[in-house]
Amino acid sequence: MDRDGAIYLLFSLVVPIIVFAALSSFGGGVYTLIAVALNLITLLLIVGMNWADFIIFPFITSLLGVSFQPAANYKITKQQNAVVKEVNGLYYATGYLTANLYSYTFKAESAEEDDQYKMIAAPETWERIVSNIGFPMKFHVVAAGLDIQKVRDDLEGRRGYQEFQLARAMQGSNPEVAVTDIQRKINMVQAKIDRIAQGERPIAALMYIETSAVGISEKEALDGLGFQADQIKVTFSSMDLSINRIAGRELYYLFRYNFALPSHYGEMAQSFDTQG
Repeated sequence: MDRDGAIYLLFSLVVPIIVFAALSSFGGGVYTLIAVALNLITLLLIVGMNWADFIIFPFITSLLGVSFQPAANYKITKQQNAVVKEVNGLYYATGYLTANLYSYTFKAESAEEDDQYKMIAAPETWERIVSNIGFPMKFHVVAAGLDIQKVRDDLEGRRGYQEFQLARAMQGSNPEVAVTDIQRKINMVQAKIDRIAQGERPIAALMYIETSAVGISEKEALDGLGFQADQIKVTFSSMDLSINRIAGRELYYLFRYNFALPSHYGEMAQSFDTQG
């Protein structure tokens, strides 16, 4: 969670904190127990909405039948997984799938032979995927350069923690497997630090796929969109990509990206720090 998210969470927790501080005024008994129970439920919902709102928020809006209007003539469905627009009696449903943020791989990290083969075969695999999908789709990559000092500080912190783990593993009764794995992780982190020292700037990227379906009714368009999303998941599985259907606030952010890109990496990361 970034700084802004932490601030929003703290402000959201003000009311539960005040209630807990004022429990003594309830005088004890059943009313105090009710107040404690309601306050705990509120606290759990607030925390849940901050860390798992892509599950909780769509559930609530679907249960209550609430939809949203992100822009004129557009509607986000109550399931929070599609944007619908009506044009001359036809309904267009748009959905998004993404592999989310992934760490930049530095060139100094040596790939396994199997990984090298996948990289060589990737263009041919991509062409095969596109040819097997019988409907249009858009493939987006949003990239941003990271703050070098922040990345270096994070890497050095990870290296220090892994060195601590290595020291503990070497004191174990059967350390060989653990030591080898931890040492490999340390070497990868050190390789990244070395690349930064040589002037390479790390980047982060967000990859997402957009697809739309059309129907004479909203239900028909949404059913078509669901079929297309499932087909994209299946066909992209051959590239070992973890493709997920976007729901909740991330859906709104991706819809907004069609009109304006995020101005900096922090805004991009903040938009996609919870989706699994």
